[in-house]
Amino acid sequence: MKIVINDPKSKKSYQVDKDIPSLIGVKIGQKFDGSMVGLNGFSLELTGGSDKEGFPMRKDLEGTMRKKALLTKGVGFRGGKMKKVKGKMKFDKVKGMRKRKYVRGNTVSENIMQVNCKIVEGEGDVALMLGIQPKENKEESKK
Repeated sequence: MKIVINDPKSKKSYQVDKDIPSLIGVKIGQKFDGSMVGLNGFSLELTGGSDKEGFPMRKDLEGTMRKKALLTKGVGFRGGKMKKVKGKMKFDKVKGMRKRKYVRGNTVSENIMQVNCKIVEGEGDVALMLGIQPKENKEESKK
């Protein structure tokens, strides 16, 4: 399972690949302990995710199943048409458009491949705790 952790203070995201069976059953919006991911002393909140085929999780759809829902806005919906404006393709919204799209429920199951979460509580260097090396700037490596 791929876990994407967002740090709102530093405005950075970190990716971790871990198999966490204790995360199964957690709903979008629920808080869980960061020690499951390797962030001791942190509290994380589940914000979303997607399944094996890439279908997104929606907060307003209860359960773990995949369902074809009639959407008007929000996650999984992109209502409008692409049109060419001044040589560039732009997305033009169409008022009142509804689409029937496949989306996943709000509960993590074994079919979920990516989980998105954000840090709610805790202090410290997240990248250091996760063991992620900072990327070098291209300008510094040229010198």
